[in-house]
Amino acid sequence: MDGYYGSYILVAALLALGVAIVAGALLANRLLRPSRPTPEKLTTYECGVDPVGEGWAQSQVRYYVFTYLYVVFAVDAVFLFPWATVFDAPGYGVATLVEMFVFLGFIALGILYAWRKRVLTWT
Repeated sequence: MDGYYGSYILVAALLALGVAIVAGALLANRLLRPSRPTPEKLTTYECGVDPVGEGWAQSQVRYYVFTYLYVVFAVDAVFLFPWATVFDAPGYGVATLVEMFVFLGFIALGILYAWRKRVLTWT
C-alpha cells in the first residue's frame, strides 16, 4: 500500500474489520443467550435497593460545589507536583517561585471566598 491514500485505505480496512468483529460478537451473543424475561428481571436495579417512588429526585447544590472545589484542588496538584520536581533544576529561580506563589494565592482566594460564603460547612 504505497502512496498517499494507501495508509488511509489500510486504516479504513482495519476499522471495518474491528467493527465486523464487534458486530459478530454481539450477534452471536444475541443468538446464543437464553431469553426469559420476568417482571422481576425487568425492574430497575440500582445498588441492591428496590426502586420506591418516582425516578425523579433533586440533589442539593452543595454537592456540586464540593465537586468543583475538588476539581480546583486536583488542578492545583497537577501544577504543583511537576513544579516541585523541576524547581531545583538550573534555570528555575526566583521568578518560578514567585509565579507559583501567585498561583497559590489565587487558590487561597478561592478557598477564602468559599469559606466566607459558608460553602465548606457540612450541614
